[in-house]
Amino acid sequence: MEEEIAKLTAEVAALTASNAAGNTVSAEIYYYLTIPLMVLIHVGFLAYEMGASRMKNVLASSIKNILAFAFLVPTFYYVGWFVYWAFPTGFTGSVGPFEISGWDYAIAAANPAGAVMGPNLDDAATGIFWGAFTLFAATTASIMSGAVIERIQLTGFLILAILLGSVVWILGGAWGWHADGWLVTQWGYHDFGAAGVVHMVAGFFALGVLINLGPRIGKFNADGSANHLAGHSMPLTLIGLMLIIAGFFGFLMGCVIYPGEGWSWSATQFTTIYGTPMNLSAMTFNILMGFGGGIIGAWMTTRDPFWMMSGALGGIISCAAGLDLWWPPLAFAVAFIGGAILPYCSAFIEKLGLDDAVGAVTVHGILGAWGLISVGIFAAGYPALAGEDVIEISFIGQLVGTVVMAALGFIPGYITSLILKFAGLLRVPENAEVAGLDKTKVPAVAYPEADLALKPAE
Repeated sequence: MEEEIAKLTAEVAALTASNAAGNTVSAEIYYYLTIPLMVLIHVGFLAYEMGASRMKNVLASSIKNILAFAFLVPTFYYVGWFVYWAFPTGFTGSVGPFEISGWDYAIAAANPAGAVMGPNLDDAATGIFWGAFTLFAATTASIMSGAVIERIQLTGFLILAILLGSVVWILGGAWGWHADGWLVTQWGYHDFGAAGVVHMVAGFFALGVLINLGPRIGKFNADGSANHLAGHSMPLTLIGLMLIIAGFFGFLMGCVIYPGEGWSWSATQFTTIYGTPMNLSAMTFNILMGFGGGIIGAWMTTRDPFWMMSGALGGIISCAAGLDLWWPPLAFAVAFIGGAILPYCSAFIEKLGLDDAVGAVTVHGILGAWGLISVGIFAAGYPALAGEDVIEISFIGQLVGTVVMAALGFIPGYITSLILKFAGLLRVPENAEVAGLDKTKVPAVAYPEADLALKPAE
C-alpha cells in the first residue's frame, strides 16, 4: 500500500509539473505572438505615412519611420523597461502597495547590465514582456511621426522619438498602467487598452512638437485659410490603416495578463494589468464593435474614405480604456461618437494654424481623452484594482488621469522641440522642403519611371 501511495504521489507530482510547464509554454507563446502582430502596426504606419506624403517625400517619410523603430529597441532596453518598474509611485522610486515597483525592484527585474535582461532558461517571461512593451514604445513614436511628415529634420525627429518612446510614455505607463501606479492606487484611474498612456500621451506630445515645427510650405494662405495637401496614394494610406487595425489585435492581446504563472493575478482567469477579471471573449466583442462604430460614425459625417478608416482607429481608441468593462452596444456607441467627432476636431486643430498631416493629434490625443472620460461617465463604481475594499473608478479619477496624460505628453514635446528649433535641428531648410526630401536627403528614387516621365526629352 505504501508503495502504491508513493507511486501515485510521484505521478501526481509529475502531472502537476507537466501541467505547470505546459501553462508556462502557452503563456510564453501567447505573448510572443503579440509581437509580430504589433509589428503589423508599424507596417501599417509605414504604408499610411508613405501614402499620405507627396511623391517627392515618400522615401524620406519611410526612412524616418523605420529608424524610429530601430532606435527604440536599444533605448527601451537600456532605459524604458527600467523606468516602468522603478517609478510607478512617482520619481522617488519608492515601493508601491503591491510591492512590484521601486528602484530596488527595478534593479532586480530590469537592470540592463544584469543577468535578468538576457537569455535565461529559468525566466520565460522577461524577454517576451520587454518585447511587447518595446513595440508599444515604437507605436508612440509612429503616432508622432505621421503628424510631422514632409518638413522635420531626421536628427531632430529621432531625438524626439527616443524621448517619447523610451522615457515619456513609459512614465505614463508606470503611473497609470501598473498596479502600483499612483494614478491607479490614489485616483482609481482605469485605462485597460492604453488610450491614455500610449495614444493620448503620444498625441499631445505631437501637438507640442507641431507648435514649434510649423506648417508645411503652402498649407496655409495669407488669410489663414488652409489648403489640402493631398498625399500621393490614398489606396496605400487606406491599406496602411487596415494593417494598423490588424495589428491592434496584438496590441490589445498584450494588455491582458495570462493566468497560472508566478507573475499572474489569477491561477485560472485572464485579468487586466490591474488584476481585475477579463477574458478574450469580452475583448473580441468590444474590439470589433469599436472598429465598426468608428467607421460608421466617420462615414456618416464625411463620406470620405480617409476619415472612414481613420474612424476605425479612432473608434477603437475611444473605447480602448474600457474594453474590459463595456457591454458591446455601449462600446459601439462610444466608438461611434469618437468617429463622428473626429473630422470636426481635426478641422478645429487646423483652424488653430497647426498642420497635422494625418490627424494624429485628434485620432490619438483628443479621442484618447474621450476614451478616458467615457470610462468615468459610464463605468464609475467598478473596482479599479484586484481585491476587496479597493479604490473604485470615478469620473474625477479619470479626469485627473486625462489632465496628467495631456501634460505628460505636451510639456516634454513642446520644450524639447523648442530647444531643437533654437539649435537648428528641428526643421529642414526651405529649399530642401520645396524640392522634396527624397531628392535632397535620400540616395534612392521611389518611383523612377515617374521621375523619368517628368524630365524633358533630350
